[in-house]
Amino acid sequence: MPEVIINGPEGRLEGRYRPSKNAGAPIALILHPHPQHGGTMNNKIVYALYQAFTRRDFSVLRINFRGVGRSQGAFDNGLGELSDAASALDWLQNINKDPSGCWIGGFSFGAWIAMQVLMRRPEIAGFIAVAPPANMYDFTFLAPCPSSGLVVHGNEDKLVPEPSVAELTEKLTSQRNITIDYRVIAGADHFFHNHIGTFNKHIDDYLSKHVGGGSSS
Repeated sequence: MPEVIINGPEGRLEGRYRPSKNAGAPIALILHPHPQHGGTMNNKIVYALYQAFTRRDFSVLRINFRGVGRSQGAFDNGLGELSDAASALDWLQNINKDPSGCWIGGFSFGAWIAMQVLMRRPEIAGFIAVAPPANMYDFTFLAPCPSSGLVVHGNEDKLVPEPSVAELTEKLTSQRNITIDYRVIAGADHFFHNHIGTFNKHIDDYLSKHVGGGSSS
């Protein structure tokens, strides 16, 4: 799990990268929660997503947004963070020529950024959005949503009430040729405390159905 330094829009971006040993392996980028509320690439949900793709032999990258950890710059209310994510995906694609697929995942604020990247990069074939903050940020840019994906939420989330996410997924599901697998974890809060095992099972189940491979390790 080597540390990498990426040239971002505001300077250095710190990341962790696990390359696949197989040429042409698919790639995935994972984005973390809100930088001003303790979000980093070492968040347990971000790490769980990273590991889930690793088990399927993706080349996987997670980064710290600007101003987090060793990444340079300062928080930019989403605009700069979107540029950071785009730069990270450029880097990932540059060292993985002709990948067999491209996925993106994000948790909370990171899910909002991930979905914006999804709209701008037609090569992204699938996404995982964990606790997308549908009550805090505007997701109407997903019209139409360009690809199908997984949304995971907890029904005891006090920061992002479940009905707001249910409404978002319903709007996405109504679009032609888009399938949103919406999974609600009973008893889970925004950070999935004491429910990480159940969370991992949902992620593994979805990826097993859509990209294959993996293990329960």
